[in-house]
Amino acid sequence: MDERFNKWLLTPVLTLLFVVIMYQYVSPSCTSSCANFGEQPRAGEAGQPAAPGPARPAQAPLEDWERRPQLPPPPRGPPEGPRGAAAPEDEDEEPGDPEEEEEAEEEEEEPDPEAPENGSLPRFVPRFNFTLKDLTRFVDFNIKGRDVIVFLHIQKTGGTTFGRHLVKNIRLEQPCSCKAGQKKCTCHRPGKKETWLFSRFSTGWSCGLHADWTELTNCVPAIMEKKDCPRNHSHTRNFYYITMLRDPVSRYLSEWKHVQRGATWKTSLHMCDGRSPTPNELPTCYPGDDWSGVSLREFMDCTYNLASNRQVRMLADLSLVGCYNLTFMNESERNAILLQSAKGNLKNMAFFGLTEFQRKTQFLFERTFNLKFISPFTQFNVTRASNVEINEGARQRIEELNFLDVQLYAYAKDLFQQRYHRTKQLERRRDRLKRREKRRLQREHRGHRPGHRQDGSPERAVTEDYTSQVVRW
Repeated sequence: MDERFNKWLLTPVLTLLFVVIMYQYVSPSCTSSCANFGEQPRAGEAGQPAAPGPARPAQAPLEDWERRPQLPPPPRGPPEGPRGAAAPEDEDEEPGDPEEEEEAEEEEEEPDPEAPENGSLPRFVPRFNFTLKDLTRFVDFNIKGRDVIVFLHIQKTGGTTFGRHLVKNIRLEQPCSCKAGQKKCTCHRPGKKETWLFSRFSTGWSCGLHADWTELTNCVPAIMEKKDCPRNHSHTRNFYYITMLRDPVSRYLSEWKHVQRGATWKTSLHMCDGRSPTPNELPTCYPGDDWSGVSLREFMDCTYNLASNRQVRMLADLSLVGCYNLTFMNESERNAILLQSAKGNLKNMAFFGLTEFQRKTQFLFERTFNLKFISPFTQFNVTRASNVEINEGARQRIEELNFLDVQLYAYAKDLFQQRYHRTKQLERRRDRLKRREKRRLQREHRGHRPGHRQDGSPERAVTEDYTSQVVRW
């Protein structure tokens, strides 16, 4: 009797278990109550046991969505670029109306990678009027021919870092050969023993220590002809001059700290009109071997200090003002000529960068010469100059001593920004045309596939009515 009762009891129990299991895996509307079937309240949980029925989402554990295959995970936003900038466009485009996408692309402007995150600075507004020729800089640099890049290195403008980028960080068919322990690298053209770069780290100070525009333009062609093969003298050579500029106050303070540590640049030639300046034309500011430990006030009080307006002097044609002879013309006329000459030479250079905008400098150099750097430039906002604390009076005095450099830098910064925005605009326009052409080709390809109409919709096969088939049968 007991054995028969156990057999009859076992059958409904197994059936019930089978129904519960099937309900768990088959029913699409199964909630967390299925997964929590038979669970007891855990110790430490506040409140009374929940009443039977579907559990409320607010009471479900945080990780429940990971255990429910029918619930998608919460959506994630687009990946962020440097400094929180939005990810570049067109990496994962959502399908949509091509015309609407094109209009959105034309109206939307890419975030400026160098813009401050808090938006405290005003939007860039051009101050100077430049022609399209001034803003367009695309150099057909022939590294396999006879073209040469000439780097004009102004002191304390980040030129050492940029010079190392030129010899160690450009992706070339034949990279520069830099050996450990040697200051200079060998930058030969592919398959030739001729250099394509005239700079401190490739040819050394061949025209003098920190040679300026006046020295380089008169020295470089002769130096390159001596190093070149005689059979190539009949061919023309293009010299592409480049340089770096820096905020005048920061540059001045950086030079002061450098001189304070013992730097002198005494071996600079300062050649102009075939000769160096006499001691009367260019006196020194210190009696000994160097100016170590000089205070900022002493540094500013020396009227012969070449640190003042150094950028204008090194970019101008000094032969226009009698070189270093200050009695050649009055001071106001001399300053006006120097500033105008520096602006003209800077504008006509193949390229110039700004120390305060490293990534934009890299961007413009790559687009100008069609060369790519291996690793991105780094913006160092903490420098020796930035650690110098000066009052407003000292800052105004430095600006007064460098009033020509202040005007030149404002001009250079405006030209630099306009070139950057112009180049980005042309690049975005070119990318839009490429995407538009790609979508047009895709539409044409879909239209010519078999089984599709010209408008892209699939053709429907002609089928007979099922009733007619039954009648035929």
